[in-house]
Order: sequence, then C-alpha cells, then structure tokens
Amino acid sequence: MRDVAALARVSLKTVSRVVNGEATVGPELAARVQRAADALDYRPNLTARNLRSSGGRTRTIGLVLENVANPFSSALHRGVEDVARARGVAVFAGSVDEDPQRERALALALVTRRVDGLIIVPAGDDQSYLANEQRAGLSLVFADRPPRLLRADAVMSDNAVGAQTAVRHLIELGHTRIGFLGDLRRIASAADRFTGYSEALTASGIELDEALIRFDLANADAAEAATRSLLADSKPTAVFAAQNLITIGALRALRAIGISRRVALVGFDDLLLADMLEPAVTVVAQDPAAIGAKACEVLFRRMDGDDSPQQNHTIPTRLIVRGSGEIVPS
Repeated sequence: MRDVAALARVSLKTVSRVVNGEATVGPELAARVQRAADALDYRPNLTARNLRSSGGRTRTIGLVLENVANPFSSALHRGVEDVARARGVAVFAGSVDEDPQRERALALALVTRRVDGLIIVPAGDDQSYLANEQRAGLSLVFADRPPRLLRADAVMSDNAVGAQTAVRHLIELGHTRIGFLGDLRRIASAADRFTGYSEALTASGIELDEALIRFDLANADAAEAATRSLLADSKPTAVFAAQNLITIGALRALRAIGISRRVALVGFDDLLLADMLEPAVTVVAQDPAAIGAKACEVLFRRMDGDDSPQQNHTIPTRLIVRGSGEIVPS
C-alpha cells in the first residue's frame, strides 16, 4: 500500500479508503490510485482486512470431503457453496480418499489457515483430535457420517431406511437371494446400509446368507470383480449395490456377462445418465446437495452463537423405479 501511495502521490490513508471502497474519495483520485495499484499488480490482503474488521473472522470455512471427483462429494460441495456464497463466505475444500491420517492432516491444515468453521465427511473412527479447537470456539459440523469420540452436529441421509426400502422392493417382486455389495465396513453409512439390508430380510423371514455378502469395495473396479465372484459362486437373482461407484462396478459386470436383463439391480445413490441405460437403473436416491446445504446452515447457526445441544439431522432418501430393479426372478 505504501508503494501504491508513493506512485499515486497520495497518502496511505487515501489508498486504504480506495481499497476499502469508501465513498469519501473523489472519483478522479480513486481512479489514480487504482491505476497505480494495477501498475504494481497490488492485491489487498483480504484475510488481514477481515481479521481487523470482523472480530477475528476470516469469512472462510473449510470442507473436508471423501473425494471431490465423486459425484456425491461434488453435489455436497455445491450445496455448501451455495449457502456460503449467500453469506459472502468462501469455501476451501479438499479430498481425503478414505484415509484417516489424510483427514486429520487436512482438517488441521484448514484450522491453521484460520477458517471460521469446518464441515467434515469423516474417514477415520476418531475425531477427538479436534477437541481442543472445538473448545477454543471453532464451529464443527459433520456431513454424511457422524463423528466419533467427539460431540458435534451431524447431517446424514436416512441410510438404514433407504436400504430397507431397496431390499423390500426386491423382496416384493419375489427375490429371496439378494446379494449385498458394500463399501468399507468401518464407514458408518456403509454399516447402516448393511443393517437396513439385514433388517429387510429378517422382517420377510429370509435367512441372512454370508455367501451373498461382499464388503470393503473401495472403488468400481473392486465392485466389478466382487460382482463377478458373487454371480459365479452364489447365484443371486438380485443385487443391492450400496454406493454409487459400487453400482457402476456391478453394472459393468452384469453387462459384460450379458445378464443385465436377468439379474435385478438396485443401487444406493443416483447416477448420472442412469435413466439413459438399458435397462435404466433403479436407485435409492440421496440428496447430497441438501445434506451440504443443511450442514452449512447448521454451521452458520453455530458460528452465530447457537449453543443448543448438538443434534443429528436426517435427510430422507427416495426410491426411483426405472427398470433394473423390477426384473423378476426366473
């Protein structure tokens, strides 16, 4: 700012007023200051300005996601961003790839950059590393999965009920041998979906068969291999794929083997162009944008001083019938 003031031949205070958009500087003088700033490629330090003008707030929040390339994470991110933008707050986001150490490192890196709050999709089973920051006043909200060893707000889909709905739909069509393809079993949402699967079978008097269950499928390739194994070894008439990338892997296997019209499939999470496939894919759809928006709203309430007890907020799922889940057993 001193360099800009010297080049424009004005006082440092005049530069400060122009940079801060104050109306007390005449248009000609303001234009001269702006030309000097442009010539020197000057950019104001927004963090320093916010720390001075907003009680130590930086007007930024951090967002810790599983993988920004995953459509679920991208939609959640957008939901957060839309709410934050309306408040004039910027969002810093990063991926942790289901790595607890990476989750911890990213969350603490955002804290050291003075974000005003954090929204976290947790990868690990211990978030107590944030206890000191929470006690110091940092607002925290968890999305998609609850925190562990830490009390904080969480916003999640109704995972168990959604899975029950999917499996009950298959049972009503006459299926009794329903395969389960699940994510990493340490993930709370994956465990809840398996609970829903198990409870739907039990409620219909169908015994749980371990041979029909495949867990710890971290990507579409693993899901494709597991689906091929499941189909070869256990002969299910239907498959419940409990995550969007797992559904993609299952689709690849069914199409490659040539039985996508003989084995029913219901996925958890909607897929881009799922309605354009043949048969179109029946899914239990989450609303990740609503999860992100609700998480951000809760975070801002906490940042604004809400000290009511922490809550778990549930976003409902819905069954979308398209064709793949309506194939009857032969």
